[in-house]
Amino acid sequence: MKKVLLLGAGMVTRPIVNYLLGKETVELTVASRTVSKAEALVGDHPRGKALPLNVKDDAELEKLVSSHDLTISLVPYAYHVKVAKLCIQYKKHMVTTSYISPEMRALDAEAKEAGVLILNELGVDPGIDHMSAMKIIHDVERKSGKVTSFRSYCGGLPAPEANDNPWGYKFSWAPRGVVLAARNDGKFLWDGEIKEIPTERLFHENHILTVEGVGDLESYPNRDSMGYIDLYGLKDVKTMFRGTLRNVGWCKLWQQIKALKMLELDEWDINGLTYKAYMARLAGCQPADDVKRKVAAFLNLPVDAPEIQKFEWLGLFEDTVIPGDRITNLDVLSDLLQAKIMLGENERDMIVLHHEFVAEYGDKKERITSSMVDFGIEGGDTSMARTVSLPAAIGTAMILEGKINITGVHLPVQPEFYNPILSELETMDIVCKERTYPL
Repeated sequence: MKKVLLLGAGMVTRPIVNYLLGKETVELTVASRTVSKAEALVGDHPRGKALPLNVKDDAELEKLVSSHDLTISLVPYAYHVKVAKLCIQYKKHMVTTSYISPEMRALDAEAKEAGVLILNELGVDPGIDHMSAMKIIHDVERKSGKVTSFRSYCGGLPAPEANDNPWGYKFSWAPRGVVLAARNDGKFLWDGEIKEIPTERLFHENHILTVEGVGDLESYPNRDSMGYIDLYGLKDVKTMFRGTLRNVGWCKLWQQIKALKMLELDEWDINGLTYKAYMARLAGCQPADDVKRKVAAFLNLPVDAPEIQKFEWLGLFEDTVIPGDRITNLDVLSDLLQAKIMLGENERDMIVLHHEFVAEYGDKKERITSSMVDFGIEGGDTSMARTVSLPAAIGTAMILEGKINITGVHLPVQPEFYNPILSELETMDIVCKERTYPL
């Protein structure tokens, strides 16, 4: 019997729990800060156990990691390296769905020496995006071709029938993570030119992408794309772009959010402050003023502009008192978004993943696309939960069954990872459809 430790019991964990408890050779411990969430996940399953977790308690964490064969870390990314060091110390494997950090990469030699695999970025983005991309890149290389352009897009959205609020969005995971990501810079290669986009212009750098079966979506830069040139071995590439997808209108709205400095992280006293007074503060006017009109003027927008209407719909011009005593601007926004636009229990979400390649074979060129449009299950798991956690669950099972014998710190960009994982995802109707067009 193999013992697996799952750290965290958040919104995307149910599919991974169900998958692993479906393996008769696996005993699963779910450890969470809120033990009731872990208990709800494992229920009364004879091979499941729920425990409270204080990830800051070094002794408690060490005891848990050392007594299991593999740890899946779904706690905040800041703790992954701490968990990884314990896994290396006790010669235990580890899986995460988070971006690999430089500190994690630095553990590669130690992990190899210990004979363990630390497998990162095994979710959807990052994760399925890597695997579906590398499958095509390696196919092109096997045909003696070269990839000269690669654009990769991904976004979590409400399914069309659930897209019923002015923001064009619903959260299927923690809103604060989405809001924090809006503070990122962007960097990418486009037609041979490196473009660096500072955070204040992130949402100005957008374009429309048309996805078959979905329609037009907005894309804006997703972090730094340049590192993927070496990661994917694209030495001939002239365009390397990774973008986030949202419904049309998102980027203009978030330009205004940034202009109002609503993403600041400095904590300040809000005791008794209303949302209307808060917006007055941001726009440099008084709560007794016509705050909506003053905010519109501050942003150089007409008072009936869609962005002002969206602020109003969210409740930002109301006399409702903001909960709490001290808070950051970013948390005022993310808390209100969580209260207003979370995905409903019986609503579906949608994940859209789309790659576009240009491949050259001598004097012949091809455009290759790979698209995954996946929907949540009404009354069941969200697409976000399925696509984030099932790759990690499959990878975990493969490691435990001895089907992966690679050691060190890795991403799933090798055929030993992506071929079996993508194949099993297809049996769950999570499919990347490839098409090729002559250029």
